[in-house]
Amino acid sequence: MTERKIIVSVAASADGFIARSDGSVDWLELPRMAGDHGMGEFFKTIDTILWGRKTYETGLRLSKSGKDLGFGPKIKNYVFTHNAPDGKSRGVEFVNEPVDTFAKRLRASPGKDIWIMGGAELTASFLDAGEIDEFIINVIPILIGEGIPLVSPHRRTVELSLFSAHPYEDGVVKMHYGVSKKRPG
Repeated sequence: MTERKIIVSVAASADGFIARSDGSVDWLELPRMAGDHGMGEFFKTIDTILWGRKTYETGLRLSKSGKDLGFGPKIKNYVFTHNAPDGKSRGVEFVNEPVDTFAKRLRASPGKDIWIMGGAELTASFLDAGEIDEFIINVIPILIGEGIPLVSPHRRTVELSLFSAHPYEDGVVKMHYGVSKKRPG
């Protein structure tokens, strides 16, 4: 059995932001993007999504129902938070345990690959724990000037190996990287 990979797959502005400072992603519609930039194929390879609390709340606001994330019953959703909300959310388990402990337990369970949906703080936590295998970054041809960076700021150097780069006709470039297994420094 192959160990499950943990993959960050995200859209980022050309200046490296995943959202505006207020969490807005309105710029993803400007200019109008054509196609799914490989997300349909990627989605077939995962069965688990990891969310930071703020990204999860944004996802709920943007979902059609406002009650679930719309990824279907076969997708397991984990939301990392220090303050789990009261009550249950459909298809979501709230997590408040060390990232490395959680990642090792999740990798050891059978299943497909694991998608870190975001956000920047969760990505940084998994990166600092040495628990990210790959980054797939769809670079959107727009500069937004400021916002939430791809990874929360911290003094670290992480080596990446380019697996592929694919430009699309609408100007989006999909960059696929492997993460060095050396601990971030």
